[in-house]
Amino acid sequence: MSVYDLTIQETVNVDFEEIFFTAENKAALSQVIKEYKYLDELKKYGLQIDNKILLHGQSGCGKTTTAKAIATALKKKITIVNLSNLVSSRIGETSKNLQSLFALSARQQSVLFLDEFDLMGKTRDNNEDNDVGEMRRLVNSLIQEIDYLPAECLLICATNHYEMIDPAILRRFQLKIKYELPADEELDGYYEKMLMPFPEHLQDLDRKYGISYAEVKDYIHTTMKKRIIAELEAKNQHTPIQ
Repeated sequence: MSVYDLTIQETVNVDFEEIFFTAENKAALSQVIKEYKYLDELKKYGLQIDNKILLHGQSGCGKTTTAKAIATALKKKITIVNLSNLVSSRIGETSKNLQSLFALSARQQSVLFLDEFDLMGKTRDNNEDNDVGEMRRLVNSLIQEIDYLPAECLLICATNHYEMIDPAILRRFQLKIKYELPADEELDGYYEKMLMPFPEHLQDLDRKYGISYAEVKDYIHTTMKKRIIAELEAKNQHTPIQ
């Protein structure tokens, strides 16, 4: 199977300014975008840009959307890889897929987004696989690919299991951005944004808190579909037959 069959390559259009970040996370990621803007100037001073980012924490809080928004801001293609599709039962094949993937990103100078990163970056000391030696070699291969990533490329990895990542790999990431469940006021802003396209009389709903942005989106969409269909059915029942 070709590495192209294991990836999703997109030219995305996700507005960075419309993503809901904490102030700290937004400042850190905005700095990355600025560094790419002035890449050539920084190179003259021997300054390395932060092109390796690890997004970790709660599921559904925007890690994938963040990667797409950064790619949009940098006007780069994004190659999205779910590592559960890449990891092969044959470790040697997985290493070759990994090398092909990084080579593809280098040629395209794209954003490479590796989701479920803990499947490949898990610690070499606490590995449950039968062939621990082979898995260690795979992790070493991953470290090498990360080390030789060109500055023009941006590696973004995402995991819900930060504690499983090998410490040697963690050291390679200049930025480690933690995602937590949004605060109530942050969710209120998200509710307002998501409800805006719907008729005003449908926008009143009991707001749930202590959940992720993805869960809010699903909740609003489910509720609105029920309300819109109910209105349409009620309207049809009162429409006289011609």
